Amino acid sequence: MTNETKHSLMLEVGQRARKAARALARAQSSAKNQALMTLARKIRQQHAAVAAANALDLEKAREHNYPESFIDRLTVSSKVLETMAAGCEQIAQLPDPVGEISDMHVQPSGIRVGRMRVPLGVLGIIYESRPNVTVDAAALAVKSGNAAILRGGSEAFETNRILGQMVREALSESGLPKDAVQTAPVADRDFVGEMIRARGLIDVIIPRGGKSLIARLKNESLIEMIHHLDGICHTYVDADADLDMAVSVVDNAKTQRYSPCNATETLLVHEAVLESFLPRIGTVFQEKGVEMRCDAKSLAVLDAAGIAAVEAAQQDWDTEYNAPVISIASVESLDAAIDFIAEHGSNHTDAIITNDLTAAERFLREVDSGSVMVNCSTRLADGFEYGLGAEIGISTGKLHARGPVGLEGLTSLKYIVLGHGEGRR
Repeated sequence: MTNETKHSLMLEVGQRARKAARALARAQSSAKNQALMTLARKIRQQHAAVAAANALDLEKAREHNYPESFIDRLTVSSKVLETMAAGCEQIAQLPDPVGEISDMHVQPSGIRVGRMRVPLGVLGIIYESRPNVTVDAAALAVKSGNAAILRGGSEAFETNRILGQMVREALSESGLPKDAVQTAPVADRDFVGEMIRARGLIDVIIPRGGKSLIARLKNESLIEMIHHLDGICHTYVDADADLDMAVSVVDNAKTQRYSPCNATETLLVHEAVLESFLPRIGTVFQEKGVEMRCDAKSLAVLDAAGIAAVEAAQQDWDTEYNAPVISIASVESLDAAIDFIAEHGSNHTDAIITNDLTAAERFLREVDSGSVMVNCSTRLADGFEYGLGAEIGISTGKLHARGPVGLEGLTSLKYIVLGHGEGRR
């Protein structure tokens, strides 16, 4: 396929999306909700068709010897399908942010000034091997009044194609423009380059994928982005932690699933509870096959307990493993833990386990991440778990949206002014 052909395809898709975005921005909430409920029903009814398409993608992935973490992200199980459907239903039940007016106040001139929440326009969503993003992104885009162009990984092309078709059918059956959601018409990786240069057709680029993808888009995109680069998440076990709770939470934060970006990658333990806590969680990790990469103090404690571990290299503190590997460091204080996270974290998600209210409040206030947690697993940093219905992605930026990006994160505010013939004096 020539560059000219790819450019023409992007132009065609973008123009259709732009036209559909205007129609969707003025759509009634009832029509958008109906589309989401219809989509949920189709996902459940067409389980076999999705499974068949996903099987084709999985077969190709295994032929290419992709790692198990990749296969895990690519797999659409019955549980994943049900989560997709439930997410659509939850989003349908949420208040529609579009058109919401706030902060109305009267100025001395007599005008009334306020702000109205409006869609961003056309979203270009680029993601890799997670087909569930096709439904999550489409549902959030529709409810927030945005059109979306979805470019999933070529490895999931068949699964994304059938899920995208369901979305378009649901839109059409609900009286909304089917072009409000379009999947990339080709698997060609160069189509991504066309998307990130399509200024004037796409308003915001939202990447979900590996570090190399997002780094490339940060360098090359001509369009504003909502994104995160790394998921280096920490869990800190404080001196005043409930150790039973700490074992349970840290276990879940690391081993519930290894591949997501909100899995804990570094465990910090206050030196006051190092000997009482670390062998307990170390035993859990050893039984589950998790490799522990430790600083000198942590390694000595695990060695004394007969638990296998290795010495951490400097780069381990800055590594997102997405695998059964965890780095472990001892710290002498809450301040040291906060400093460690500031130096090595990625502003994604960090948690403290403590019964000390003052320590918890300081951690919440001073740790500069999109999600900061007390006494719960970092794996809960998710739009569905936060009641957003789903998430379009995680934002670690400081402007517009932070943390899991749901409906409000896909809208912006504009000023509205109501007058009675006033003019500037």
